[in-house]
Amino acid sequence: MVSIKRRERDAILQSLQAGVVPKIGLQHIQVGRKDEVEAIIKDLERIAENGSAVRFIIGRYGAGKSFFLNLARIVALEKKFVVVQADISPERRLYSTGGQARTLYSELMRNMCAGAKREGGALPGIVQRWVSDLDFKVREAGGGESELKKAIYEELKPLGDLVSGYDFATVISRYVEGFQKGDDVLMASALRWLYAEYTTKTQAKEELGVRYIIDDRDFYDYLKLMGTFVRMAGYSGLLVCLDEMGVLSHRLNNTQSRNSNFEMILRMVNDCLQGNVEGLGIIFAGTDDFLDDKRRGLASYEALASRLAENRFAIDGLKDFLGPVIRLQNLSAEDLYVLLFNIRNVFASGDPAKYLVPDEAINAFLNHCAQTLGSEFYQTPRDATKAFVGLLSVLAQNPGARWQDLIGTVELEQSIESNEELAVEASIDFELASFRL
Repeated sequence: MVSIKRRERDAILQSLQAGVVPKIGLQHIQVGRKDEVEAIIKDLERIAENGSAVRFIIGRYGAGKSFFLNLARIVALEKKFVVVQADISPERRLYSTGGQARTLYSELMRNMCAGAKREGGALPGIVQRWVSDLDFKVREAGGGESELKKAIYEELKPLGDLVSGYDFATVISRYVEGFQKGDDVLMASALRWLYAEYTTKTQAKEELGVRYIIDDRDFYDYLKLMGTFVRMAGYSGLLVCLDEMGVLSHRLNNTQSRNSNFEMILRMVNDCLQGNVEGLGIIFAGTDDFLDDKRRGLASYEALASRLAENRFAIDGLKDFLGPVIRLQNLSAEDLYVLLFNIRNVFASGDPAKYLVPDEAINAFLNHCAQTLGSEFYQTPRDATKAFVGLLSVLAQNPGARWQDLIGTVELEQSIESNEELAVEASIDFELASFRL
């Protein structure tokens, strides 16, 4: 067994007990999803070869969507991708006129991961890497400051062909200027602009000499620009991971607002499927209702419904991962056993001599879960993992306790199904309805 660092151990156990996905150490507990992971790997290979990809990870609450997103992030980082990730919320949306889209872009940039920076904050390092590599090439060729300026102009010239590319290139140039002069204020201002933290054009013009700032309408255009830039900096591409997409379908009561966000999704889907962008991958994660609800979900938007329609021949266990939709299937009983086995190993920091329970305890726990939760147990592994970590935690802190006495005495409860909550919220619709007396 491989020894597990205490930092990873604590992060995994604390996250699982709270019912959330750990950002580090996923390799210690990953089970199943082999075909789904291979589909993502093929997407990443296509992106690295100047292609693009879009995926919709669909599953019920607790099925492992967030876990799968974090797994995709780890795989992408291993393949030298830059990854940005954020959760959709009413305050962070793909389209808005009140700053919510700009807030989402800022959150993505703050959470940027690359190389050794796997927990966010990688943007400054990426820009500095590009500047340093370019400066080294110029110096090695015997060039000076003037040659460096020309090289910067030539390197950034392709960005000018993209929407808003000129302003993006100008800000990068200003960062380089600050880097050369040792002007930390100018560099900080450039990064602030890249983080979409300027709210007025006047301030941006005074500090950077640019006439525009990143606002709501530029959200997707600047994602494409960033995808191009990270490739210039030597990375394979940009992977964008967006979780909790059900917020757009079931927590936006205004039909026009929902449709505007769906139109943005449609634009992103069209660009990625038709090959209109390079070096960019997008993964959306949401519940079944987000995709299938014909009243409020993507199925209610005809253009998206046709593009995301699943292969009718993929029935009776047959799979097709060529389309953009990946539905996370239930874990098998064997997968759940391995998952709990891995959690026991994490709790013991990878040392079998420190296992708190034997193998038969895992079997007894699984049988108890199956009897208590029924078929729902296999659909939401989150409930089982939370309960199992809780069991191990009690045993660790109470040396006199016996697992035989604990298993079977506690009645497990299924987590509240978010789809049901959303359905209740959706019923509170403030739009006008027609009626007849």
